[in-house]
Amino acid sequence: MVQQSSSDVTPSVAEVLHERYAARLPDALEDLGGPEHGPVELPLHVVWSGLRTYDLDRPRQCMGLYRTVLAEGQRDDITGFLNRGLLLAQWPLMRTMISRHVREAWEAAFPELAHRASAAA
Repeated sequence: MVQQSSSDVTPSVAEVLHERYAARLPDALEDLGGPEHGPVELPLHVVWSGLRTYDLDRPRQCMGLYRTVLAEGQRDDITGFLNRGLLLAQWPLMRTMISRHVREAWEAAFPELAHRASAAA
């Protein structure tokens, strides 16, 4: 019988996705310095089809921008397009609209997000 070493174990899809999203996280929520109001145009590497310009003063568009950046943005996109106050305000609802892997990476790194979600429930 041949035993595999732990270095030969292939990570699960969930582990790969968690690592991918965790690597993009800012060091602190205070690093989220994106705008609070007005139109925002996302670059093609974040959104390559469909709506690229979002109006942060329109709740559905704001939520759409945040969902897109959380899922597709790199660290610089996250810190440049997302705003700490808007993320905190939207998190209780938004966490139900994003992938489990994104949600778990953010809530593991920033417990205040998980706390806000449980407080809103």
